Amino acid sequence: MTHTGVTKSSGGRFFRLRGERKRVFLTQLPLSLIMVVAVLIAVSIYPQSFQQPLFLAALVMHVVLLAATLAIPWERLPRNVVLIIPYLDFVAIGLFRGGNQQFLTAVGLLIFFPVFWLASSGLAKRTSVTVSVVAALLIVWLPLMTAPGGFTLEQLAKPLLFPIVVLAYATTVVGVTTTMNVQRKALEAKDVQLRAALEASQQRERLLETVVDTVAVGLVVVDAGGNDMLMNATQKRLHAYALPENFADPEEKDLLVFAADALSPVAAEERPVRRAIRGEEFTNYQVWLGSGEKARAVSTAARPMRDEQGTFHGAVIAFHDITEMMAALAAKNDFVSNVSHEFRTPLTSIQGYLDMALEDSEQLPPDVRTYLTIASRNVDRLSSLVADLLTTDSMSLELTRTNVSRLVAESLASAAPTAERNKVTLNSQVQESLEALIDTRRVGQVLDNLISNAVKYSPDGGTVTVRTWAEGSDLWCEVKDTGIGMNSSEQAQVFTKFFRSRSAVQRSIPGIGLGLMISKTIIAKHGGTITLESERNVGTTIRFVLPGCLGTGSKTVGLGRTGEPELELAP
Repeated sequence: MTHTGVTKSSGGRFFRLRGERKRVFLTQLPLSLIMVVAVLIAVSIYPQSFQQPLFLAALVMHVVLLAATLAIPWERLPRNVVLIIPYLDFVAIGLFRGGNQQFLTAVGLLIFFPVFWLASSGLAKRTSVTVSVVAALLIVWLPLMTAPGGFTLEQLAKPLLFPIVVLAYATTVVGVTTTMNVQRKALEAKDVQLRAALEASQQRERLLETVVDTVAVGLVVVDAGGNDMLMNATQKRLHAYALPENFADPEEKDLLVFAADALSPVAAEERPVRRAIRGEEFTNYQVWLGSGEKARAVSTAARPMRDEQGTFHGAVIAFHDITEMMAALAAKNDFVSNVSHEFRTPLTSIQGYLDMALEDSEQLPPDVRTYLTIASRNVDRLSSLVADLLTTDSMSLELTRTNVSRLVAESLASAAPTAERNKVTLNSQVQESLEALIDTRRVGQVLDNLISNAVKYSPDGGTVTVRTWAEGSDLWCEVKDTGIGMNSSEQAQVFTKFFRSRSAVQRSIPGIGLGLMISKTIIAKHGGTITLESERNVGTTIRFVLPGCLGTGSKTVGLGRTGEPELELAP
């Protein structure tokens, strides 16, 4: 059965004190214990004390006050009501002192207990100090004032040091308590701020975890020692593919990680996470996780985490599952390979009939001969394009001394019909007498690609300008148009195989996205570089350089335009 403040159990009765009641009881308890000691001393040494009414009244009052600390529900009353206990303690101590003269010396010290209680309560500070001093004066003066023989001023003056000490003690306790309360409130405010910051941090952490688990890319964050700090749900699924069977907790070297061929195991130190721990930064590092039909191809990237001093603190590694994309690329390559093989037969037939027609070219009208020559040359280049689709990486060059201005003129002539349909003006600004040691057919293919692209991507008319010039022994060429242009994201992919810009697709501009990729390969085979600059609705400029191809035998005049060759364009 439960009562207020007391609980009865099978082990007997014991006090279960509630918050405020417990604090009041513990504050009163030291004085009560001292009173118990005083009673024991009185029983053993001064039994006559129990014949004094004031002494007995003091004991009864202390017992009542101690019981009151337990019985009264202080938590339901105003805070300052509890001060009635130390106020009454002054009365009890005065009665105790008045009822037993043998304890006069010790009783003066008992007053410090209620003084401390009042001064440290933080309630009615001035009143507490004043009451403490007055109580001290009454305790030392009342016995003198109630003595049968009267009192003198000298007798009243002798104990004045005691109230002064009480005053100093009470003031000190008030000051220390005030300071501690200020500090406590500051700490509480700081605690509230820290709790709010902790809650906000936990909320951000939960948000980050939710966002990270939402993305379809596996993410791992490791510290400088290689310990996992974060791994999202996608990465946990990918990691499961690399786990060998019958291994409860495999080490890094035991994981099934293979190279791009899906067959060769990757050494432990060359695996993405180990490379990242060494502080390496990489992109598109392809590996396979797992073996057999369940294996997954992943493209990995890593970025180190460093502080302002450059100290390495860990790394973030991303795993992008590209299995489906690899399968799609393989299917696309198979399709291109099959189509290319199918193209060879009709192209061979067309080339054969054109060659037969051109055998007696002297008997043909000049315009027909021109048409057939252009058609033959383009069939030859189309055949090369089909071969390039199959063997781009194994492309070989046949370098010959070539007249660059004539090569440009031929490419412009091939693009002239399409330019006329698109109302595009073709301009040539070619340096004369440039002879370069290049693969004529391949560089002509590059010029065809660049000029035809410039014309195609100017569907609303405009101007296409072709420039060539020499810088030392380097040959420079630039094709500039005023067409639809591209944005920055499209420019980043423009040399990618099969890439088509969105505007080209929307306008149904023909093409399969191979011209610029092949052109870049040809220029790279010559040891050169190709760059592109473009702006939406302004135009595109493509520039390439073939280093050292002019040699010592070519006539170079430096950067500039020395004239325009005469072009024989098909009517």
